[in-house]
Amino acid sequence: MTNLLRRATSGFIYAVLFITAIMYSKESYIILICFFGLITLKEFFKLLKFNNGVIYLLFIGLVLLPYLPIHILFIKLLLALSLSGSVQLLLNLLLKKKKYPLSSVQKFDISIRYLLLSFTFLILLPFVNGVYEQSVILTLIILIWVNDSFAFFVGKNLGKRKLFESVSPKKTIEGFFGGVLFSLITAFILSYFCDFLSLTNLIVISLIASILGTAGDLVESKFKRQANTKDSGNIMPGHGGILDRLDSLLFVAPFVYLYIHYLI
Repeated sequence: MTNLLRRATSGFIYAVLFITAIMYSKESYIILICFFGLITLKEFFKLLKFNNGVIYLLFIGLVLLPYLPIHILFIKLLLALSLSGSVQLLLNLLLKKKKYPLSSVQKFDISIRYLLLSFTFLILLPFVNGVYEQSVILTLIILIWVNDSFAFFVGKNLGKRKLFESVSPKKTIEGFFGGVLFSLITAFILSYFCDFLSLTNLIVISLIASILGTAGDLVESKFKRQANTKDSGNIMPGHGGILDRLDSLLFVAPFVYLYIHYLI
């Protein structure tokens, strides 16, 4: 089996599993995200050369979040922590600072603010006013997948100028704008099928997904480069690990949660 066929097969299985879980019920969605999360946490700890059982225990507790009467101020605090962790990693990337994190305390901190809380808001994202709106998470995933796919194809065929060569040598500026363009086109198409989100909201979410999704991919690439490894794992032939597949979605989730739950 060629690498392209392996990649296509494992990608198809992953997509079918993800979409089926979203469409079937809120419980199947939560369970799948938590299953992916435990694998991702293990992969991330391997990149950091770090392990902490407390974080695993906290992560398992995420399955209960949509069912608990959580005070709005607590959610806002968690969101602020999550966004600050993402912004810190992004600034670290853009300013080309030294390797991060270094100490065990820093590794624990970024594991909580970047990974654990990103999964928290990925789980909470489709629950709007207590109702499971599957179209929210489904739309976001489609926009991210479209952006990733067309950024790859446009970059491969037309790309000449490197986007961030020190971290990801294959990404190009042309590919980046190609992904943004096709993500916007997809948002326009989705507006005919999505009753919950207006065209304006879909356009904003597509820009968040394209721009910050690319940032999330670059942030994870820097962690892998520091760990001197190509992939976060090998569970998905041709793709690598679950973290390799979820890096954009995880980085975007808290920002889209902020937009949908507080700005719309």
